[in-house]
This record gives sequence, structure tokens and C-alpha cells, in this order.
Amino acid sequence: MKKIHVGIDISKEKCNLCYRSGLEIVREEECSNEVKALKKAFKAAFKALGASVEEVLVCAEYTGRYIYPLTVACQELDIFLWMDDPTRIKNSMGLTRGKNDAIDAARIAEYAYRYNDKAVRYAIPDAALVSMKSLLADREFLLVDRKRYQSQLTDQKKYMAPGDFKRKNSRWKKVIMSIDEQIASIDAEIEALIDADPVLTRQKELLVSIDGVGDRIAINMIAITGGFTRFRNARQFCSFAGLTPYKYDSGTSVHSKAKISKRANQTMKALLHMSAVNVATRMKAGEYKDYYQRKLKEGKHILCVLNVLRAKLVHRMFSVIRRDTEYTKEYKPAC
Repeated sequence: MKKIHVGIDISKEKCNLCYRSGLEIVREEECSNEVKALKKAFKAAFKALGASVEEVLVCAEYTGRYIYPLTVACQELDIFLWMDDPTRIKNSMGLTRGKNDAIDAARIAEYAYRYNDKAVRYAIPDAALVSMKSLLADREFLLVDRKRYQSQLTDQKKYMAPGDFKRKNSRWKKVIMSIDEQIASIDAEIEALIDADPVLTRQKELLVSIDGVGDRIAINMIAITGGFTRFRNARQFCSFAGLTPYKYDSGTSVHSKAKISKRANQTMKALLHMSAVNVATRMKAGEYKDYYQRKLKEGKHILCVLNVLRAKLVHRMFSVIRRDTEYTKEYKPAC
């Protein structure tokens, strides 16, 4: 059991820190969101409270890139850092009124105290994986922009004078060409990162050996799963990607069919959906297509069948990584 529980509310420029001993707040402060400032604040607080590093649990919400200084500071000081989902922390607080950074830090500290048995120590991912995630985020941003500019060319032609549209077409095509060049550059950087790391290279080779899994899905899977270290099994990832159906029943009046949740990684869900559609409808033959056609004849809803195919792809990806063996269509029992 930790002696001091620290809740940290992270924003772009600053961090609010709240130190609790049990349910009693013993110290509150604010510092800039920088590695040096955080390390200085931790050292001063531990000295004032008479606590060693081993007696401290630091908890914060996972807020994307803004957590980087905190993760580095805790790693260098060997502090137990627990990064948890913001929605989980918010839902644990019950009915609340009022909100500011100091109050949020205090609530996170209370969450850390009450649920410390669920704490999982945060580990900074491998540098190559961090770079891959950053590049993929930039790529997604550029794709959204490209789609917006492309829509200007396809949706407005018949609603403009020919001369105006011709100038508009020339202008936006140059922008789209520039975006395509940047996307190609990002793809080259990602490939270079994978080629430089034997583990990532092997993982990609294993994944693309599966029918329906191409480079784009393989790269995103490696980045999102942290090289298949973030999730214990395929079932966990299916829940994360929004592929697992859940029932909602209560008493005698509330009965619903099992439905997938919208709380999901939408990028991965979309990639898996496109892959499932491809293997079910565009492959000339294969077990995916046979399964798809058989289930449709049985009267299953098309989206339900596609969701099962998405889950099959995920399970096979986890399987080839676990076994370190390329996918084979001929099943051989372990016995």
C-alpha cells in the first residue's frame, strides 16, 4: 500500500498536483508542464512530506502528447506512474459539481487512493513505436485534409461557372498533389523505422502472411498494440476496436439485441471493416467468402457477418504473433 497518492491534472502549459495521505489533502501546487519543473516539484514535495519514491503512487489521465514530460520525469526518478482512461476516472466520481484544474487534480488523487489495487505501472513505449504512432497520426490528419479538398472538385463542378471551376480545379489539384507527396514521405519514414528494427520487421512479415491483411493494417496494428504488448489477447483488442457485441437487459422491460459499442478506436475499426468487405466480396474464393455466403443464406444480417470476419482477422493476427509462425490455411491440431 502506497503512503502518498498524487493526482495530476495535465494541460498544455501546466500541471496541477494534489498530494493525498489517505483521504486528507496534504499538499497542492502548480508547475509548468516540463520535465525539469516536474522533477523539481516531486523532489521538493517528497522531502517536505517525508516520503520515499517507493511510497508514492502518481496517477494522471492519458491525454495524448501532453503526458510526455510527466512520463519522462517519472521514469528518471523511478516513480510509479499510473496513466488511466479519462472516462473511467470521470465515471468513478459519481455526481459532481464544479470543475477547475485544482479540483480535477484532487479528484484524480482520490481515485488513485480508492482504486490503487487496479494500478498498472506505465512504461514508455519503444522509441520506434512512438515515432510510428506520431507519423500515423500525421498521415491520418493529411488524409482528412485531402478528402476535404477532393470534395471541392467532385461536388461543385455543376454549380459554378466553367471558368471559375477551372481555376479552382487547378488550385486545389496542386494542394492535393502536395499532400500526396507528404503522405508518400511519411510512408517511407515508417518503412525505414520498421526495416531498422528486426522485431517490427518480423511482426509485419507475419501479419501480411494472412489473407486480407495488407501493409496498412499491419503497420497500424503494430503501432496501436505497442508491438503486441499492450493487449493480453485478441479478445481484449476486439473490445478496444469496437468489435465485441454487448447485451443490455434490465428487468422485464429492457431487452435489446447484442450490439457493438461506439467506444472504439475508429481508425482500426474502419481498416478492419474494409479488409472484411474485401475478403468477403472481392476474393475469387476462400474460407472468408464461403463463410460470408453461407451465413447470408442462413439469414444473418450482413453487418453481423462482416463483424465476425473482422474478429477472425484480429484473432489470426494475434495468433501468428504468439506462435511466431506465418499463417497457413491448412489447420494442424496441436496434438
